[in-house]
Amino acid sequence: MSDETSRGPEFFEELYRADSDPWNFETSEYENGKYQATLAALGRPSYAMALEVGCSIGVLTARLAPRCRTLHAVDLSPTAIARAKVRCSARDNVRFQVGAAPHDLPLSSFDLIVLSEVLYYLSRQDLLALTVWCRASAASRAEIILCHWLGPTDYPLSGETASNLFVEAMEPCLESHAILHDEIYRLERIRLGP
Repeated sequence: MSDETSRGPEFFEELYRADSDPWNFETSEYENGKYQATLAALGRPSYAMALEVGCSIGVLTARLAPRCRTLHAVDLSPTAIARAKVRCSARDNVRFQVGAAPHDLPLSSFDLIVLSEVLYYLSRQDLLALTVWCRASAASRAEIILCHWLGPTDYPLSGETASNLFVEAMEPCLESHAILHDEIYRLERIRLGP
């Protein structure tokens, strides 16, 4: 495993052009269970301004949207974003953007940030830059949801390493941190202080 460079847009675009659902988000029982657990981890019934980084083809996006007044969904792959737009076309509260974290994220004050299966694609440097962006872009008492597979990867970081680095970097502004699931994948909810 090397954490020298983040996986770039070419990596993801090639995957989505070869297979419209490369991780079986639409059909996998594992993914469905993880999405249900992610929604159950949300600490509030609704959010004014939410961000989902790495929205892929919009399967989780479609489930998050009813809980958000406005949901910004970002992914590196234009092909994935096009599919996500179709999936969420009945929702007028979802805004899609092609872009990379942390450099291309929208400017706002988010009360929910979802980082599901994305941190281990980042280099250590980009992951730490993302924590700086999160601190600057999170509303008072915002929630951040982290979810990452814990198995071996050939990505820049492992799920455990990526999650630990993120939480450690966010520690100065944490109000609370809870690990809600820690088998096969780790699901965490971070609440930021005022």
